[in-house]
Amino acid sequence: MSADPGRRRYDSLRRSVQAQETRAEIARAALRLFVAQGWAATTVRDVAREAGVSVPTVYATYGNKTGLTMALADAGDLTADPSQMVAELEDPAAGPARQLAAMAAYDRRLFERAGGLINLVREAARSEPAFATTYGDARRRGDETRIRVFGSWPAGTLRDGLDVPTAVDIYAGMCNIDVYTTLAVERGWSPDQIERWWSEALARELLKR
Repeated sequence: MSADPGRRRYDSLRRSVQAQETRAEIARAALRLFVAQGWAATTVRDVAREAGVSVPTVYATYGNKTGLTMALADAGDLTADPSQMVAELEDPAAGPARQLAAMAAYDRRLFERAGGLINLVREAARSEPAFATTYGDARRRGDETRIRVFGSWPAGTLRDGLDVPTAVDIYAGMCNIDVYTTLAVERGWSPDQIERWWSEALARELLKR
């Protein structure tokens, strides 16, 4: 007698859920180890042991340590909700000051939620060309967003003597993971304080009064 079709469907769903749970547990284990002991010092065997799975399971799930970290980095970008920033930038009622605030809010979310990932990708970039490319591409995407936004403003919006490339450089010098970490960790600022200061300081530094 054949197995009940409904039971087979649920068995398939159960296997799918178990596979997702395994992927998530491997990712969580990898992130804990990467942050605690560094990317270079962490092996696939370490990740497997921490996650309670076999080494072949890690390879079958993510390919290798690089593939696992790439997946974590992509997930980190999404936690900052880039679609929210785009919606705020495209809001017809948003003038330059509000657009700067929207970009600062995105960076705050990114560094607050995925700062550990950004640092480990930057660490890995020192020895892994793939990570150097990933980190560089992320920085270029950020610059391209700012170029598009700043370049869309009417003439005379930027402070006297300031052009778009220099404005992009100033933004990058102010809103970055190192400044965020210094203020949040060393100086005890809250994420709200950092976002508010960024928004106000960017408007002062970039916009004509």
